[in-house]
Amino acid sequence: MTWEVRFSGFGGQGIVRCALITGKALSMYDNKFATMTQSFGPEARGGACASQLVISESRVLYPYVTLPGVLVALSQDSYNTYEPKLRDGGVLIYEEDLVQPKADTGRVRMYAAPVTRMAEEIGNRIFANLVTLGCFAAITKIVSAEAMKNALPGLVPDRFLAVNAKAFDRGYEYGLELLETRPLSIEEAP
Repeated sequence: MTWEVRFSGFGGQGIVRCALITGKALSMYDNKFATMTQSFGPEARGGACASQLVISESRVLYPYVTLPGVLVALSQDSYNTYEPKLRDGGVLIYEEDLVQPKADTGRVRMYAAPVTRMAEEIGNRIFANLVTLGCFAAITKIVSAEAMKNALPGLVPDRFLAVNAKAFDRGYEYGLELLETRPLSIEEAP
């Protein structure tokens, strides 16, 4: 089985780090294979940014995302750019305070999460990417929560490991709550 995932937003939201953490979790702790690519504008912060993962239970033969089954959109521009490229029946996880999606036509499974607000409640909006990863792990089941937390050392500063794990857990809990209201069946899984 192969999954294609795109994380998107703007520079400074930790979009590239989302793919790095997820790829490390999958390849080192969940016995899967993953390749990662990234794209971003010339701005240090605020420009368009995306990172993509191709995930497989066997070796990845083509490392680029062609038709993602999962899109995480943390900005309006990223939603506008990448939502039309999400495959029919795919999963869309979006930042509910920053993205105003089109009307839900049922083409994709939509999950709204106030990840920035939750990160601010934890202490700083910089943790929004870990809240996002928690939601992503809970909703898609592509990667285990344990693997994600095991992947944090080396990818987040040591002094912030505990708060990043807390942010992940908060997002994971929220993702499980979202699944209760809109469950994914095995056939619909990304």
